[in-house]
Amino acid sequence: MDKEKAWHEALRERRLIYGVRQRDLAEMVGITNDYYSRIELGKRIPSQDLQNTIEFELEKFNPEVIEILFDYMRVRFPTQDARHVVESILGIKMKRMIHEDYAFYGYNEQFYFGDIVVMLAVDEKKGTLIELKGKGCRQFEHILQAQCRDWYTFLNDCQKENAVFKRIDIAVNDKVGILSIPELTRKCQQEECITIFHTFEGHQSGEFLRGEKFGMGNTLYIGSKKSEVYFCVYEKDYEQYKKNGIEIEDATVKNRFEIRLKSDRAQHAVWDLLEFRDVEKTVFEIINRYVRFVDKAEGVDRSEWDTNKQWLWFIGDGRGELRLTTKPEPYSFERSMYWLRHQVAPTLKMALVLDSIRETDLVNDMIRNTQLKGRHEKILEQQSLPVEEVII
Repeated sequence: MDKEKAWHEALRERRLIYGVRQRDLAEMVGITNDYYSRIELGKRIPSQDLQNTIEFELEKFNPEVIEILFDYMRVRFPTQDARHVVESILGIKMKRMIHEDYAFYGYNEQFYFGDIVVMLAVDEKKGTLIELKGKGCRQFEHILQAQCRDWYTFLNDCQKENAVFKRIDIAVNDKVGILSIPELTRKCQQEECITIFHTFEGHQSGEFLRGEKFGMGNTLYIGSKKSEVYFCVYEKDYEQYKKNGIEIEDATVKNRFEIRLKSDRAQHAVWDLLEFRDVEKTVFEIINRYVRFVDKAEGVDRSEWDTNKQWLWFIGDGRGELRLTTKPEPYSFERSMYWLRHQVAPTLKMALVLDSIRETDLVNDMIRNTQLKGRHEKILEQQSLPVEEVII
């Protein structure tokens, strides 16, 4: 009884913190306002299924349940002065960067600090390119934070240099599973997706684990991947399980809705961000322009079908205001350690066992005799220096 009392009291407290009226929550759950009121007063004990439904609907109003962040950026500068781009635009000391005599996208060499990459080409027309993937964005946020700058400052600095934004991915993270990727895929198949796109692709992947099919990962592409704008919606929790071994139930993000913009579309998004400084406006104006999920109604013209309630909430009807989220992370050896743990450690342990059986010391001899190259020394430097020693 005490446990139930604690639950209903905590429920009421959270509802008030989120600013939700009883009648609105009751309607979303599908029960009367009177019955819901009695639940909060402790006069009715709901079933576990109803408790779960109430929790799920209430969490939609949690201001932190959805977040928006930059997840990829590729920016080209009309200069071959890589030092200027590194030091004046990124604000990183050139001597802290690692140099390699290869690159991608037709560039010939690159400088990088962790996952923050700057590429340089022999061809003057290609200039200098900054590439920030997901980890690179998080690491650059760590740099920006130490410099007392933000993304808007960086975008503005790029504009001043007449930079061209080749691609930008903006991610909308759904932390509790508001959207169902299989359901969105079904709606596309059933023509319950009103869109100006002509194509969509649904994919599913999974693996056998502990004797049963587990964690099927669903992905939905809306629009052609060759176009200047398309959407990728996928189950982020499954991706984290596959990439990093994080259990599905421990994932902090359930689903991700990615807006992928190239060339002119990326450039226009930057202009909009700099003019209004409102990432929610920019993101959802793009989404609303291209796609709307509806509920089929027999005998009613398709253009008049009601917008799906879950989709309505996702695009802003009834939920709180969203702002640009940052998740600064210092460059770490985490990814290499994960690779060592899962790919190298089993072989290394087998070699140590053989050393023990044969009374040899081959593994330790191999480690002692291994010489670290200049690149390894620079990685150690990048890993060990405080951020104050890295930034301009």
